[in-house]
Amino acid sequence: MNIAGRIDALLAAGGAPRLHGLVVVRDGRVELERYGAGEDFRLNVPLGHVTFGPDVIHDVRSVTKSVVALLYGAALGDGLVPAPGEPLLPAFPAYADLAEGKEHLTVEHALTMTLGLDWNEDVPYTSTANSELAMEAAPDRYRYILERPLVEEPGKRWRYCGGAAALLGRLIADGAGVPLEEFARERLFGPLGMPFEWTANRGVAMAAAGLRLRPRDLAELGSLVLDGGRGLVPGPWIAEMLRPRVRIAEGFEYGYQWYVSPGQWVTAIGNGGQRVLVAPERRLVVAVAAGDYDSDQTSAEAVMREVLADE
Repeated sequence: MNIAGRIDALLAAGGAPRLHGLVVVRDGRVELERYGAGEDFRLNVPLGHVTFGPDVIHDVRSVTKSVVALLYGAALGDGLVPAPGEPLLPAFPAYADLAEGKEHLTVEHALTMTLGLDWNEDVPYTSTANSELAMEAAPDRYRYILERPLVEEPGKRWRYCGGAAALLGRLIADGAGVPLEEFARERLFGPLGMPFEWTANRGVAMAAAGLRLRPRDLAELGSLVLDGGRGLVPGPWIAEMLRPRVRIAEGFEYGYQWYVSPGQWVTAIGNGGQRVLVAPERRLVVAVAAGDYDSDQTSAEAVMREVLADE
């Protein structure tokens, strides 16, 4: 059975009940596109029952982080931001009082989520016991991040950290001299013809989780990665971004804000079942939007199993 047959059988059996959108692209051609309906949210704000379709935008949650990595590469190519190996704290002169003991932190530590800071996102994203929620509730999100104590040597262990993406977003905005969302419009979304929304907190785009895009555009971003950046993002940056740098689990590693299964695929992952998966050897891109927020994200996983099954 081909991909379309397997997906349609899965949906008919109720195996992906909160699937909101699925786009599969192979060799640059849309092979499959499916949409659903269900309760949805903009972060924690209910949107009610939504019927999804090709032109309906959707929270991509932490896939935002992987898009920020693309934007960082574009900004680096323009000479606007520090290179990964450069020290992190000098790029935040307003927080010089927090630099003591953290002089050895680099931009790469933020890109790889190996800052070594005291940070916990293992609790639900509805409580300020979650460090990302606490960051967004703080009067100054950047001070909140940079004042976290070091609890381990930077660069040694991956620890999921929305604060890392927030720092990268700030570096882009400062370097470009425009808000993050404006740089994104000018350098990425505008040239690709993508409508988007970027949820803000206190007037600043949330670099960790605030983007809203159509599933078709998630697939297009995956295709951009597969195509080596198409000149919008430098090809050498794409290669560096996707190079495994820190182990998360067996066969599952992290590059620059992208997850990597060496020799198989790279993927961007967001809460609720948001996915962009790129399988270079198959010339395959899969984009998923789903509504399994703060759960085991079963709809996206079920869909991915069927798409990636041997044909």
